[in-house]
Amino acid sequence: MNTITAADASSAAHHDQLLQTLMSDHTRALLAYAEKLLNDRHLAEDIVQETLIRAWPHTERLYSTEGSIRGWLLTVTRNLVIDRLRSAPARHETVGADDRDVPLPDHSGAVLASLEVTRLLRHLSHEHREVLLHIYLCGRTVRETARLLGIPAGTVKSRQHYALQSLRSAPAEHATRTA
Repeated sequence: MNTITAADASSAAHHDQLLQTLMSDHTRALLAYAEKLLNDRHLAEDIVQETLIRAWPHTERLYSTEGSIRGWLLTVTRNLVIDRLRSAPARHETVGADDRDVPLPDHSGAVLASLEVTRLLRHLSHEHREVLLHIYLCGRTVRETARLLGIPAGTVKSRQHYALQSLRSAPAEHATRTA
């Protein structure tokens, strides 16, 4: 007779919670990374799903050991992408399979940098973030931004200055807190 004890149920619930945390914390980053490598959203989703399936049996160990969980996941994702790209020509699914022997560039640094920038932007006030997004992301001038936001150009310049100053000091503050 196969009976489940309370300890087993508690352990299973804990394992499920770790898996949910893993998925909520890392799925977007993994998807962005895989999509950048493949230029195919649907294939990237398949790769991320496979990455999470491979992480599932190891969630306890991933959270209990030192080291980067995201680094491990990005490495698994990259390896799966390489395997997928190498296997397609072997199955004669792609035209020009000879071109696939080119080494795959590693974009993990750029993905991690963009995630760090996103995290830093969240710590800015709405007004400062809004000005930076208009100027840097949308490529608008100070005057265009001022007109769109309905504020003086001087206010846009001031918000830009203080937002950039805050972003520049944030990595130093983070390093101080973690030391």
